[in-house]
Amino acid sequence: MILQTHLLDSALIADIQLKEANLANSDQFKSELIILINNGNKYIIVNFEQVIYIDSSFLGALVSALKLTMNNGGDIAVVGLNSDIRSLFQLVRLDKVFKIYTNTQEALTGA
Repeated sequence: MILQTHLLDSALIADIQLKEANLANSDQFKSELIILINNGNKYIIVNFEQVIYIDSSFLGALVSALKLTMNNGGDIAVVGLNSDIRSLFQLVRLDKVFKIYTNTQEALTGA
């Protein structure tokens, strides 16, 4: 399992249990997110606190999950980005697509 999840208020918190989020685990990550979405979770907060590296395939899996979530009337927020990953989100303009928060509590109040 890549994601460890728990409910908090009206959101599902999905903590990524990886240091390197890359091609080797992007398909499993996407599959786990799709299961969570198909189980009716409308607001998912993906926590990147443990992640120190991310590649484009993992970002693609996250974008695919966002599309599915939005089609189901929900949303995905991301939290816990380190400075390098935050810069990558800005570089590829995903900061315009995802709601990015510093921590889970901030994401819950911004929801």
